[in-house]
Amino acid sequence: MTTELTIADPAALRTRALDLFRAPSSELERALREGVAPSFDELLGWEFDGINVGFVPGLLGIRKFRKGFYDGRPRVARGPEPFIHGYNIPVRQDGVDHAHRAKPSDEAPKRFGFYRVYSASLAEVHRRYPNALLLDYGLGANGLDPSGLLRDYLVKVDGSRDLLLGKAYLALGPIKPFVGFFVLRRSLRHTYSG
Repeated sequence: MTTELTIADPAALRTRALDLFRAPSSELERALREGVAPSFDELLGWEFDGINVGFVPGLLGIRKFRKGFYDGRPRVARGPEPFIHGYNIPVRQDGVDHAHRAKPSDEAPKRFGFYRVYSASLAEVHRRYPNALLLDYGLGANGLDPSGLLRDYLVKVDGSRDLLLGKAYLALGPIKPFVGFFVLRRSLRHTYSG
C-alpha cells in the first residue's frame, strides 16, 4: 500500500536540492551519516529527479537522471527481505537548472538499471551506513549491464521525505571504490509495477 503523499513546496525543494548539489563533500558525508532511511511507503509509487554531484558525471553526460520505486515480484530469488524495487530513467542532459525530461519521452520513459531496496543493516557486506537503505543493483537482474556493480546508500535529508541523499559505490569483490554522491527530490507519481 502506498501512503498518499504530496510535495509541500516544490520550489523550496528544488532550491534545497541545488544547494546540496553545490555543497562540499564534507557536508554531504555529514548529512549521510546523520540521515535516516526513508520508509518504503515514502518511496513506493514515486519517481525522484536526481543530480549526480561532482565533476566527472558532467563529463560523462550523466549529471541528471530519475529514479523510481515500486512493489512487485522479486527480480531474483535470493536476497534480504523485506524489500521493494527501483529503476533508473535517463533524462535529457540540459543543465541542472532545467526541468528533468525523460528519454525517449515523459510518456514512454526507458526504465533500466533495476535494483532491490532494503535496509543496509541487513546487508552481508555493504554496511557502511547502517542507518540507510541500500539500493542493490546486483539483485536487479540487469544481465550484462555494468550498473549491476553499483551499490547506493540512501537517506532522508533534514528529516524530509521529499529530499534524499545517496552515495554510490562499486562492488568489485573485496574492493568497493567510491563513485560519488547524488541528490534526489520527489517529482512524479507513477503506476509502473515491473
